[in-house]
Amino acid sequence: MRISVAGAKNRLSQLIRAMEDGEEVIITRNGKAVAQLTPAPQPSGKVRWGALQGRIHLKPGWDAPITEDQFLKSQF
Repeated sequence: MRISVAGAKNRLSQLIRAMEDGEEVIITRNGKAVAQLTPAPQPSGKVRWGALQGRIHLKPGWDAPITEDQFLKSQF
């Protein structure tokens, strides 16, 4: 479905319903496509605390304070 910006303003609820039903909704301005309605991304899954436990190893002294000069000279 292709619809103008003005038409989309007036029929947003219907356009969202159409998109949810699987229809492609393209919004146009002066006949040129400027936007497309797509479903929002779904959450990727449940967060598991401790999932990286034992996989990350920090060198001793990683949290030792440094001077401003050391910081400015460091490369990230």
